[in-house]
Amino acid sequence: MEIEFYIPRWGNRHLSWADFAEKTKLAGYAGVEANLPAEEEEQLDMFTQLKNNGLRWIGQHFETATADFAAHVKQYEARLYALATAKPVLINSQTGKDFFTFDQNSELIALAARISKETDVRILHETHRGKFSFCTSATAPYLHQFPDLRLTADFSHWCCVAESYLQDQQEVLQLAIDRTDHFHSRVGFPGGPQVNHPAAPEWKEALDFHCEWWDAIVQRHSDLKTKTLTVTCEFGPYPYMPQLPFNQEPVSDLWEVNLFMKNFLEKRYTDLSD
Repeated sequence: MEIEFYIPRWGNRHLSWADFAEKTKLAGYAGVEANLPAEEEEQLDMFTQLKNNGLRWIGQHFETATADFAAHVKQYEARLYALATAKPVLINSQTGKDFFTFDQNSELIALAARISKETDVRILHETHRGKFSFCTSATAPYLHQFPDLRLTADFSHWCCVAESYLQDQQEVLQLAIDRTDHFHSRVGFPGGPQVNHPAAPEWKEALDFHCEWWDAIVQRHSDLKTKTLTVTCEFGPYPYMPQLPFNQEPVSDLWEVNLFMKNFLEKRYTDLSD
């Protein structure tokens, strides 16, 4: 099984697409995870630079934010179709709202499934605060309702919401792992969705818990003979990355943190990638 590592556009928007793509290629990533730019000129620039550097693209949806459900459905549908038309490796969607009803969020999940079938592009739903999948207990009913629902696992969010490492929620956690086809390798902790640096010894417990979950995802796909498993190293900028008071300097270098995560997991999963 091949494991491909991606870097998010999030946190790197200060770089031009040319500089970002070149830096991404040199760092050894397979591609980028990014939303589809609104402007056609930037879309052309993005796809040109990715192609020039031999990089793949995971489409990201996060923009649909309106609380008006009727408008939300229309915007969600339009954005998913736009992403699917551009033919990404897959679409990672932050879907719904934590305050929408079960039926409303279910309508969005069913809509995504229909678009995925129509376009032959996988649409995965990220475990994310503020969305239908904001915690274990909220996500489980959807996983039971939709047997084909597939996830992007970002369990850092669940640690933050539960204020724990989910030790007492193993059954739902295992269900989510079994439904995961892509994951974000960000390390959260009971007080937030992102530690300041995963290599710091004081965060060993947090890293170990996340590695246990990621190992289970990787092993499951290895057992299933999955050809390629994708991972996005998705540590993010402020407010995810803490800042020093008064001068607003980030406490760690974001690019270096994500690169550490990629190199750490590449080494960890070498045997499974051979």
